[in-house]
Amino acid sequence: MEKGFPEGFLWGGATAANQCEGAWNLGGKGVSVADLMTAGSRTSPRQFTRDLREDTYYPSHEAIDFYQRYEEDIALFAQMGFKVFRMSIAWTRIFPNGDDAAPNQEGLAFYRRVFSACKEHGIEPLVTLSHYEMPYALVRKYNGWADRRTIGFFINYCNTVFTQYKGLVRYWLTFNEINVLATPFGGLIAGGILPEEDRPLLMVAEETTEETQLRFQALHHQFMASAQAVQLAHKIDPANKVGCMIAGFACYPLTPHPDDMLAVQRQMREGNYLCGDVMVRGEYPAFARRFFAERGVELRVAEGDTETLKAGKVDFYSFSYYASGCVSADPEKYKGAGNMMMGIPNPYLKASDWGWVIDSKGLRYFLNELYGRYRIPLMVVENGLGADDTVETDGTIHDPYRIAYLREHVHEMREAIEDGVELMGYTPWGCIDLVSASTGEMKKRYGFIYVDKQNDGSGTLNRSRKDSFYWYKACIASNGAQID
Repeated sequence: MEKGFPEGFLWGGATAANQCEGAWNLGGKGVSVADLMTAGSRTSPRQFTRDLREDTYYPSHEAIDFYQRYEEDIALFAQMGFKVFRMSIAWTRIFPNGDDAAPNQEGLAFYRRVFSACKEHGIEPLVTLSHYEMPYALVRKYNGWADRRTIGFFINYCNTVFTQYKGLVRYWLTFNEINVLATPFGGLIAGGILPEEDRPLLMVAEETTEETQLRFQALHHQFMASAQAVQLAHKIDPANKVGCMIAGFACYPLTPHPDDMLAVQRQMREGNYLCGDVMVRGEYPAFARRFFAERGVELRVAEGDTETLKAGKVDFYSFSYYASGCVSADPEKYKGAGNMMMGIPNPYLKASDWGWVIDSKGLRYFLNELYGRYRIPLMVVENGLGADDTVETDGTIHDPYRIAYLREHVHEMREAIEDGVELMGYTPWGCIDLVSASTGEMKKRYGFIYVDKQNDGSGTLNRSRKDSFYWYKACIASNGAQID
């Protein structure tokens, strides 16, 4: 019997509002943290500035102008055969200050048009409620998710969009890569916790115990907000399905030494299962007590929190997967390792130009580990290869490296399904070129669709199809059978 994907498998692509919409100050939209992140490159980190600086380029301000070109873009997605389109709502487009004031009608109308356009093309929207774009007013006034009152503002926002888009949207994700808040560099980008001074976006040299306490208290507040959002979504429309979204940190021991084996077990627990257990199982895992104690963290858990987490378990587990890394108990092994977030490079694998190890088999391994632990439907909602594409003189864009990357990952997803994994969908990241979250570049392209925009903001914004566009179209049409 030929291996394949299940009937009704959700093929599509993924974007985020702050990386593609633009129109940062149009239509009544308020300022988000993303609007204060400068451009960067693979050698020069992005900066967060607490105030807008003159003569400084902020890529989110125009991005790829999806705000005014969404009809063209969705039509191109439909040409590829998308069944689902993962996107996010910019919280500040609905509530400019993130609070409980009256919602912005222009913002509500915009997303209604986008969702309606998707439906007209037979595409299901998969909507992330919070994707790295915390309302800056809440950052200034409450220090973001460090303050428990932010939960109420978020639920007010959720109630508004769940009600407004009932029948148009039935797949939701609460927080994008929520486990990034469990890392030192996640305080601002994921938690809206204001640093003491302007600094590089993803670089934190050291963190005080107080800063660690703030991050994990903020994470607890996000867990509470997610659990309440799940219950609210089900109440407003029983057809709603709500998932978590975790940054997939797949890792291997650098050596078979028992210390490395314990180190990789710890990394899997702390990197993936801490957040996954709370959102899927509705409770903190057994290892959390030691995890917090070693960091000097004492969570303030209010009366009723335990019951809320248990009642607000997600319907499915979604995650991003780009690369894997190796783990060692020897700190010396990390020196000169490059991208510390991704661990130590695997000597058996090659890396992309941005230093991300390419490991398709790691996706199969990770899918099996997740499904064995949680036994609920899984969805790969980010995956892809960031590369510097070349436009030929005749306008064509040949990207065999991207096709090879995706082909191998689709193959391993198919193998995971044969292993018994319940996989419901696949939305490769940046299905249309957009601003890179980590570097702020356009040059680091992921899309099937090329956008004529450069790192300095120049370009026509015209769209054109890459070779991978046609490959993915054939893949979808064959339900994953035709990938060679």
